[in-house]
Amino acid sequence: MKKLLTLLLAVAVAGSAFAAPAKKAAKTAKKAEKAKAEFVIVESDEYDAGKEDVQLTAGIAQFLDMEPVVAKVAYKDAATDPKLANLDYSFLPLYLIKKTDDIRTKLEKHLQYGYAQENEDFIILPRQTRQGVYNGKTGQPGVMEIFVMSQCPYGVIAENLVIQAQKDGKIPEGKDVRIRYIVDYNEQNGFGSLHGSAEWEEDIRQLLIAKYYPKKFWKYLEIRNKDYRSSRWDKAMEEAGINSKKIMKKFDKEGVELLKEEAKYVSEYGVGASPTFLWEGKVQLDFGSASKIEGFSFLNPSVAQPGAAPVAAGSC
Repeated sequence: MKKLLTLLLAVAVAGSAFAAPAKKAAKTAKKAEKAKAEFVIVESDEYDAGKEDVQLTAGIAQFLDMEPVVAKVAYKDAATDPKLANLDYSFLPLYLIKKTDDIRTKLEKHLQYGYAQENEDFIILPRQTRQGVYNGKTGQPGVMEIFVMSQCPYGVIAENLVIQAQKDGKIPEGKDVRIRYIVDYNEQNGFGSLHGSAEWEEDIRQLLIAKYYPKKFWKYLEIRNKDYRSSRWDKAMEEAGINSKKIMKKFDKEGVELLKEEAKYVSEYGVGASPTFLWEGKVQLDFGSASKIEGFSFLNPSVAQPGAAPVAAGSC
């Protein structure tokens, strides 16, 4: 998705350079009507997050230099349509564009590098949205999972918003907020994390604290997040009332296995940005859309906490 958006931005910047000549030409000749790009967008039957992203539609149409014509199809109907039945609907919305020679030429590099696929009828653009629905996943009612990198400043912001909501009594009754960790793992290279080994080592410590000191987990995060890149994690544990020796005795075996499970879980959902919010095991959200879930308005970082200035949302 990032590569597609980069190309879209490049087209937008390039287009501005030709804006003046285009206006001048329009005064002397009738502007030719743009060709049509026929979109089929397969949407979730359950959640609004799985429906069309109108800005994305406009961006793709701009990249193609075509006028978008959009047909929206509910998943339940797409699954019984012979032309649509055999596609991958694991993540919705799914963007399809009716294939023409012109469109295929413009998206040739996307096809070449695997960012798009094709069949006889369509160019297929999967996983293009930052929010969407994991179709077919087992639901976890009332659970909000926050995927973070433990040394990502935006992940820390998300955690701190939860900590403040706990203090203010704003966590909705019957709802559960869980922290998950974004990390890669393979047998050959071991763990990999964006901010280096110090980050995945901290992930392990936090997983062990959550298991053996669950009532002190959020207290530890509150202390640790004041200086989350400090090497003195042991002081944060001590201040939170956690036995650091007990945690470190379990680091190399049990802790490593716990982080392997996290890597597997992250891979199943294809999560790569910190923070990413997962509602009820099915709905992928960002800061803005997560704060629109009933009871979770406190996840909006642009709203200042008492005595604090608003902070900008972003991701690692």
